[in-house]
Amino acid sequence: MDPHFSALGVHVEALKHVFDTLVKSNEKLQVEPGLAESWKPVDATTWEFKLRKGVKFHDGSDFTAEDVKFSIERIANVTGPNPATLYTRRVKEVKIVDAFTVHLLTEGAAPTLPNDLVRLFIVSSKAAAGLNRETSNEAFNSGKAAIGTGPYKLVSWTPKADLTLDRFDGYWAGPQPWQRVVRKEIANDAARVAQLRARQVDMIARVSANDVASLQKDAKLSVPTQDTIFVFLLDFDLREKTPQVSAKDGSALPANPFRDPRVREAIDLAIDRSQLGEIAMDGMGSPATQLVSQGIFGYNDNIPATKANLERSRQLLKEAGYPNGFKFTLSFTVDRLPGDREIGTTLVQMLARVGIDVAANGVPVSILFSARPRGELSATMAGWGTITGEAYYTYSAIAHSNDPAKKLGQFNWRAYANPEVDQLIDDAGGELDDAKRRDMLNKAAGLFMKDRATLPLTVIKYAWAVWKDRAQTVRLRSDEETLAMDIVPVK
Repeated sequence: MDPHFSALGVHVEALKHVFDTLVKSNEKLQVEPGLAESWKPVDATTWEFKLRKGVKFHDGSDFTAEDVKFSIERIANVTGPNPATLYTRRVKEVKIVDAFTVHLLTEGAAPTLPNDLVRLFIVSSKAAAGLNRETSNEAFNSGKAAIGTGPYKLVSWTPKADLTLDRFDGYWAGPQPWQRVVRKEIANDAARVAQLRARQVDMIARVSANDVASLQKDAKLSVPTQDTIFVFLLDFDLREKTPQVSAKDGSALPANPFRDPRVREAIDLAIDRSQLGEIAMDGMGSPATQLVSQGIFGYNDNIPATKANLERSRQLLKEAGYPNGFKFTLSFTVDRLPGDREIGTTLVQMLARVGIDVAANGVPVSILFSARPRGELSATMAGWGTITGEAYYTYSAIAHSNDPAKKLGQFNWRAYANPEVDQLIDDAGGELDDAKRRDMLNKAAGLFMKDRATLPLTVIKYAWAVWKDRAQTVRLRSDEETLAMDIVPVK
């Protein structure tokens, strides 16, 4: 329940009910006022945020600039393996001008800083005072420190089960229609559908692609779908030694084959992205050409879709010294996004056609996202979404070399580095001219795709299902978040 522990989407989605952000993103990822009523650049390295007055925390205390400064400064000390520092990495210092004005000083020009803040939750500086990495989770999970300004108050949370929330009648934007909201974690797709049909739940999210068609036949159910910003990505470990790659007989290889660009291209050409979207995902996916989806600022229209070519794939493996292929373990999420399990298992079958033996290791997202930064995995498949609407967010986290000094490449666990890509990303991060920044991001995307350290697979379509006589959705979000604030009771 500590909103600064993780940048994982499902974590953020749940906690948006309890905590607010300075800047909000609407269903189309456009930034809107949140706890900050307005913002503007004061100079090249300073942003001024005017805060909303009269906002109350759930315990009745006042929200002020002290809470903003406290929230930003605590993140580095409490965040976990999927670091929320992603949102504050460009903030060098927080200065309080007065009770309702803050200046955020950045390392250099940061033209898209407001976009970074759409997931920067503000906690109570009083309720969370004195907590560190060892004590924060217990204090927040118990509810003691989980005091936000959001539309709902925490009642209780049971891991892997229920998050129970009650309406906060003192919410600054007005009370929400639901008196109580219970978010149930039901990881199994079939169980989720069964509980819906049995009316044990009013609505389900992350409807499996396999279930969409059958649920749409039930006239009593509404099954809305939405194109999303999420892309399934296949990542390769490029370190000299990687733990889960070997010859087919299990013996050690003289070198990590993923470091050879011919091997990465061979794997790229062995994948039929049309089949992934149409067959593995039952039409709920479309071929991806790059790390970000169409409509994101910085999307490169000139990057072509990769077409499967098994003959060329086998030839490249032969040229690289693997005429009979090799063996590796592919770890993939099974509970992160609709279709992840199906994509993972289908990749195993596709790579077998060119002689590569792949051991399928489908795991919960919590396990995969913890093991990756520890260097325990050689190849992974999971989803990524450009939640800020700006490609810099994604390329600076995934495509930039891991550079703690610059606070870039936080999600680059695989030792990928290209100085030319780094420079383009660095330049884009400080470029105020939109046209120039777009061009830099386009060039970075093109170079990164040629390197094939990460292979984009499919863009994900999302589905919900809700009983028509119980509730209706008034907004569908492209970031696939399911928020009680976007759902209203049927009158």
